[in-house]
Amino acid sequence: MDLVELAGRFDADRPHLRSVALHLLGSVPDADDAVQSAWLKASRSDYGAVENLTGWFTTITAHEAFDQLRARKRHAERPLSEPDELDRITASFSAPAEDDALLADSVGRALLVVLDRLSPAQRVAFVLHDLFALPFETIATLLDRSPAAAKKLASRARGRLDPDRATRSPHTVEHAKIVEAFLAASRGGDIGALLDLLAPDVVRRVDRALVPDGVPTEVRGARAVAEETRLFTQRAQAGAVLLIDGVPGVAIAPAGRLWALLRVGVGDDNRIHTIDITGPPLNTDRSRRTVLGLSSWPSQQDHRTIGYEGLHVEPAGRPGPGQLGEHHVR
Repeated sequence: MDLVELAGRFDADRPHLRSVALHLLGSVPDADDAVQSAWLKASRSDYGAVENLTGWFTTITAHEAFDQLRARKRHAERPLSEPDELDRITASFSAPAEDDALLADSVGRALLVVLDRLSPAQRVAFVLHDLFALPFETIATLLDRSPAAAKKLASRARGRLDPDRATRSPHTVEHAKIVEAFLAASRGGDIGALLDLLAPDVVRRVDRALVPDGVPTEVRGARAVAEETRLFTQRAQAGAVLLIDGVPGVAIAPAGRLWALLRVGVGDDNRIHTIDITGPPLNTDRSRRTVLGLSSWPSQQDHRTIGYEGLHVEPAGRPGPGQLGEHHVR
C-alpha cells in the first residue's frame, strides 16, 4: 500500500474519526485538530503491516485527543462570565453540519456537558468502549493502564453519567418530558405551548451575573415568564435536558461548553412552578454538591461501532428502551 491509498482509506474513515474525537473533546475545532494530527502521525508511520487500518486510525486519533484532554486539564478553560459573551456566541450559533449532529441534538449536547466532568482517562475509557466498542485491552494500552484498570475507569464514568439511580423519583421520566417540551417551546418562542406548561403562579429566578442590565432577577406569573422567554430563544438553542441533582433541568451549553443551569420545578399537576437559573458549578464549593447526569442514555444509532479487529460489536452498558441509563459492566 502506498501513501495515496493510505490517504484514501483515512478519508473514508474521517467521519468516524471526527465523531470519536468530538465525543472525546466536545469541540469541533479541537476534534478536527486531533484528526489532522492523527493523519500526520499515521502517514509517517510504518503502516505496511497494519491489518486493521480503521482500528489503527481510531487508536491514533484517540491518543491525540487524550493528549489534548490532559493539556486542557492542566490549563483550565476560562468560564463564560458575561451575558454579552454568551449572546455573542449564541448569535453566531448555526445548525452544525451533518457530521457535527452531536452538537445539534439535545441528548448529544447533554452528553458532552456530563462527559466534561469526567477525568480524561474516564472519558477516554467510556467513550471508546461504550460508544465505539473498542476492547479494554486496546484502551489500556492507550492509557498506559491494565485492562482491569481501564474497565474500572469506564465503570466509574457510567456511575458519573447516571448517578443516584436507586434513589431517583419514579416521576423522573415524566418530568424530563415536560422539561423537554419547555425547552422546545422556548426555542420556538411558542407562547401558547409555554402557557400550557407553566403554572399560573410560576416564579423565574436568575443570578444577576447571567442576564443583561434591565432584566429582573425574579419574574412571577405564567404570562410574564412566557413573554420573557421569547427574548432568549437564541440561548435556548444551546440548551440540553439533563439531571441536576437527580431532577430534570436544562443546561445552556453553546458548543458543548456549560454556561448556565436551569433548575426546573415540576409540581404534582405536571406543570412548571419554579425556574431557578444559576451559573455553572465549576471550581467552586457548589461543584462538589451539584451532580449532573443524563436524563436519557445516548443513542448509538449514529455511532459506527467498530471493534479493533474490524468486527461489529455491540457495546456494553446500553440500556433498553425506556430505561434511564441503567448500566452493566462487562
